[in-house]
Order: sequence, then structure tokens, then C-alpha cells
Amino acid sequence: MTISREEMEHALWGEGQITPRQLEAARQTVRWCSGLSRSEVARTICEHWGWVTASGSYKVTACLKVLEAWEARGLLQLPGKRPMTRWKAEAACGAAPTERTDPGAPLVGELSAVGSVGLEVIQGGDRGRLWKEYLERYHYLGYRQPFGCFVRYFVVSPAGLLGCVLMAGAAKALAARDQWIGWDRRCRQQNLPWVINNTRLLIFPWVRLRHLASHVLGQLARRVQPDWQVRWGYEPLLMETFVDPAKFSGTCYRAAGWLALAPTTGRGLARPGQVYRSTPKRLYVKALAEDFRQRLCGGPLPRRIEP
Repeated sequence: MTISREEMEHALWGEGQITPRQLEAARQTVRWCSGLSRSEVARTICEHWGWVTASGSYKVTACLKVLEAWEARGLLQLPGKRPMTRWKAEAACGAAPTERTDPGAPLVGELSAVGSVGLEVIQGGDRGRLWKEYLERYHYLGYRQPFGCFVRYFVVSPAGLLGCVLMAGAAKALAARDQWIGWDRRCRQQNLPWVINNTRLLIFPWVRLRHLASHVLGQLARRVQPDWQVRWGYEPLLMETFVDPAKFSGTCYRAAGWLALAPTTGRGLARPGQVYRSTPKRLYVKALAEDFRQRLCGGPLPRRIEP
């Protein structure tokens, strides 16, 4: 198959670091590994390209997107998609409600009424399934399996569970955030993993304790760096979040020291042949290190090297 210069330039829209030689090597790998699954092929190519995340894992999802874009343009032929196994199908969606997550007794009043409030890191197992069930049942966005690195928390107290928190990967491109940080496109591509997103903050609807949400966010700012280090091998430098102004005022974020930036436009990251629409959201950020700008804008940050 002969690839024209125009086809080559168009094919490389997703990752500016891919070279024509890498494209040809990928096509050869796909031919040799035709018996593998698409994910296994992508993992192999990531290993050849040296495509790793900040935590040292391979960028399988990003690689698959590039390979599928090439396939759509007739530049290569990937193995056929395999049926989703039962455990993967269950992991992709939230858990069905059970009596374990039925509403608790109302907790109303001052924060001190429930004693010490803390954050419990959730790894998986039954505790992880319970966390998913609460989020799916009570958060207006429900549960979605996060991509890449993430850390989950329960908000805990002697009075019982009070809520859930999820930290995951940041938005790929945000004009207001990127301008505020001051990095260029290359630095953003290299160092985006050091920005993380508070994608879910849920206080259970029967819990009405004054200043609870801002207290939780204050703990999060102190906890998330060491927790992320333990789980993923590096410390993030900046947090971001989106608040839907039609549903929330964002008071707890401002009270916890988060800075409001310009609202989002409601347009997603542009992709050839794709249109994404949302509604404008308020954008808040919180620095986790005083020198975050210098480090985010100062060239590639060191990745964790897997043994």
C-alpha cells in the first residue's frame, strides 16, 4: 500500500510526535500480530514507540484511537473487535442499586456533630463495588469507568459514610486553563498527566452538614499528592474541576481556595469528522505546588520507570 504525503500528514493529526517511520513500523506490527486483540496490538506498538504515561504504563487507549483513525482512512487493517467479556461489561457501567446504598438517617447541622471526617482511599473489591453503586445511584452524572490514572475516596466519619470523591485525568485542552498556566501545546502534551480533575464530588443527599464539602476539598488538597504517588508513582501539580452553573454555585470550591477561571465554551476537543457539544461549565483550579508553572512549562517531567 502506497501512502501519499497528504495522507501521511492527515493521519498524524492525533499525535504530533509520530513519524512516518513509526507509522510504517506500526503497519508492519499489525500484519505480524494479526492474531492478537486490538488492545494487545496497541500495547505492542506502544512498547516499540516508547509511549508511556507519567505512571510508566503504556498509552494503550491513545494508541488505539490513532490506529483506528488510520484504519478508517485505509492505511492499515486492525484485527476484528472481540466481544466484551462479562467482567469488562460490568466494569464499564455502574452497579445496580441494592439495599446497601439505601438512604441513611438524616445528618443535619454542624460538621462537628459527626466527629472526625476523613478520606478513605478505595482500591477495589467489595468496597470498590459499593463506591460505584453509591456514585451511580446518587450523583447526577452517574458512574463512568475512568480512563488512565485515578484515585477514589469515600468520605468517612464515626457516623458512617458521607460521600464519594473521584480524581482522574485532566481535560486534554482548555483555553482558559492553558492560558492561565502559560504552557505551549508541546508542554501540555508532555506534562498533562500532572494536572488531575476532580470529576466527581458527591455528598449524600441525606447529609446536610455545614461546610462539609469545603472541608473535604481541603483534605483532598493535602491528601491527593501522596495518595497519587503511592498508586501511580508521581505527584500531580494542579487540580481542576467543572461545575454546572445550572445545578451548583461552586461555593464549596471557592471556600476551599480554588480559583475560578473563565467558563468553558461547551465545545469539546476538535477531532476530524467529529462534533462534540456540551453546556458551558465553570472552571476551577487549585495548585498543589508553589512552582507548578515552572515545572509544567519547563520541559518533560520525569516518568516512573517500571521495573
